[in-house]
Amino acid sequence: MRAAALTALSPGVALRLTGFERDPRQVFTPVQCRQHPIPLAPMPDTGFPPIADAHARVLILGSLPGQVSLQRQQYYAHPHNAFWKIMGRCFGAGPELPYAERVQCLVQNGIALWDVCAAAQRPGSLDAAIVHASVVPNDIAAFIESHPDIGLIGFNGSKAANLYRRLVLPGLPTEIRCIRTETLPSTSPAHAAMPFEEKLSRWAAVLQS
Repeated sequence: MRAAALTALSPGVALRLTGFERDPRQVFTPVQCRQHPIPLAPMPDTGFPPIADAHARVLILGSLPGQVSLQRQQYYAHPHNAFWKIMGRCFGAGPELPYAERVQCLVQNGIALWDVCAAAQRPGSLDAAIVHASVVPNDIAAFIESHPDIGLIGFNGSKAANLYRRLVLPGLPTEIRCIRTETLPSTSPAHAAMPFEEKLSRWAAVLQS
């Protein structure tokens, strides 16, 4: 009886009887509800497959491709990212070459590319914006098991190194945990405080040793 009675009352009266307090003249319409949608979780960014052949000796791990890289479907595609300039000085795989030729040059020099994250939510391209709880790590253990010549893992920046140590390292078998690792200066344009020549020197000291 009470429910039936409420449906016959004006909206304002019904709200007062059920404990809500607002202007009885204010009634939400379907259009107003659409103007205040329930926020949805952002779609995660998804990374790329690894670049490598069976004889890879060095695995370079980033965190997750940035927005420009995702749009172009290329590793380190931002024009101000220093990665390919460094690869050009170290292995002849510079940005002046077509992407496919750069990749082939790295493969021929035993360099493999991948990221720690297979997917993660991240507004924009900054590593600091990666939502840790959303990270799905790549199966790096399986990759290394299928590439037994890898003797060095180099991290492109401290974010990649930290994600690896938190999300990947604890689950690795002992023989993979013993592989040498090096944290290298980030090549991202967001880390421009370090001069290019210093970044190059530190990368070359590790990759060409």
